[in-house]
Amino acid sequence: QVQLVESGGGLVQPGGSLRLSCAASGSIFSINAMGWSRQEPGKQRELVARITSDGSTNYADSVKGRFTISRDNAKNTVTLQMNSLKPEDTAVYYCHAVVRTFQAPGVRRTYWGQGTQVSVSS
Repeated sequence: QVQLVESGGGLVQPGGSLRLSCAASGSIFSINAMGWSRQEPGKQRELVARITSDGSTNYADSVKGRFTISRDNAKNTVTLQMNSLKPEDTAVYYCHAVVRTFQAPGVRRTYWGQGTQVSVSS
């Protein structure tokens, strides 16, 4: 019913920048919060950044001042601008969105993208 497709991952040197994008499509009635989480091998997935439909944001302490999340409500997209990347930012990054569908507008459900690899290494 709802698909999230990420793009923009890759390999970058320490101190470099990457921009991740995610587009939601399908039977979307409305989208509440959107965000990005990441997961390293053998570790739990952690929230990186989140943005509500009115633009309020919150970030993990480890990325504050370096990452910026934004969204385009008209296009159902969310973007994560990552600057001053560090090796410890290496992970698979997942886009997620809390969505109400036309089939069930009274129900909010979290959908996830397939993930995109970000590697920071010299």
